[in-house]
Amino acid sequence: MLERLVYRSKATHKLGSLHLSNLLLQCRKRNRELGITGHLLYTEEVFVQCIEGPTESIEAVWQSLQRDERHHDLQLLSRHPETTRRFAEWSMAFSSYAHFNKYDIPGFFPVDHDGMTQAAERCANSTVSLV
Repeated sequence: MLERLVYRSKATHKLGSLHLSNLLLQCRKRNRELGITGHLLYTEEVFVQCIEGPTESIEAVWQSLQRDERHHDLQLLSRHPETTRRFAEWSMAFSSYAHFNKYDIPGFFPVDHDGMTQAAERCANSTVSLV
């Protein structure tokens, strides 16, 4: 069965471009291994993430997220069965401020302080509509 989970959390420390790039590499590798796709939004030291995949994989990632010391104040916003993926093409799409994309990250959709670019809006609308 396919399941979708959305959560919000606060970063333990302010993250820079290199740290975020490394985090994405780790997440994307693990997600590919587990059959998970999704989108991560990072702004103002707050994460909002949508992940989708097999129930067992979602549960494994959820348990890991609860132990991860890189963030705190973890809030489960939504978790439910689904029939289709919204992020089938991305092991982890990523949205944040443009200055975080120093390393030309694939699947990066920039946002700015005044609002979202069209590319990021597509990802965020998919995530926000779940909440």
